Amino acid sequence: MNNPFKVDYKDQIDSDLVKLSIGGDKEALQNLIVRHQLFIYNLALKMTKSVADAEDLTQEVFIKAITALTKFEGKSKFRTWLYRITVNHFINARKSKAELQTVDFEDYFNAIDNIPNNILSTTDQDELKDTIEEIRISCTAGMLLCLDREQRMVYILGEMFDLDQKLGAEILGLTAGNFRIRLMRARKDLYNWMNNRCGLVNKSNSCRCVKKTNAYIEKGIVDPNNLKFNTRYKKRIYELSQKNAISITNTIEDLNKSIFQQHPLQEPLTTRKIVDEILNNNLIKLILGS
Repeated sequence: MNNPFKVDYKDQIDSDLVKLSIGGDKEALQNLIVRHQLFIYNLALKMTKSVADAEDLTQEVFIKAITALTKFEGKSKFRTWLYRITVNHFINARKSKAELQTVDFEDYFNAIDNIPNNILSTTDQDELKDTIEEIRISCTAGMLLCLDREQRMVYILGEMFDLDQKLGAEILGLTAGNFRIRLMRARKDLYNWMNNRCGLVNKSNSCRCVKKTNAYIEKGIVDPNNLKFNTRYKKRIYELSQKNAISITNTIEDLNKSIFQQHPLQEPLTTRKIVDEILNNNLIKLILGS
């Protein structure tokens, strides 16, 4: 898996594929898309908490980047150029339904508190373990939406994907110092609310994903037979981390980070379809001369 957020990422491969793509090589362009699709999709998924919106945004970003490919002069690394386009597009895109429904941390946690608690037997917990995990992922993903878009982007890149702060600053057009400050503020906001209200961080809090399971199913919020977030993945985000934060939960900060890094690195529902639609876009076909 080519993780573009690694410090030792092979930028030359991107450069070679870009040159071939500009020359009309369809296979090279497809390989370029595949190298970055997984990460752009997951960034979109965490920004929107919507599979459909994440797929649309992924396609929109690639079409925007490919149509501007001839303007890429190589003054910066391709990944920096591509992810700057990605970040700007995501921050300025229309809000997803989940974003529109999420006002702030207080309203979000109050809504969770209003979901009835039910005790599950050990047998039921075993049978519903994938659904319980779905609720955990969905609930914590919703917490990200309580951050404003800029904070959310910094947190996803800097904390979840463990992005080198220098690269993160370049992508976001910030100084390294500003990137660190924004990341620190996002961490603080998330931690303070989770420490006060979430049982995953503070065991003295009453909220537990397992207690909410039956109510979430009954309300149709979660469908055990059609999981949206705990599905279609080979790795979890922490496995891509430079520091493998899941193994060093010695502090509260590490614990908070590990909760989000345990999210799956999901494959798009229509991976092949996204690539095909990009390559069959009339403007892209014109650029490729096909």
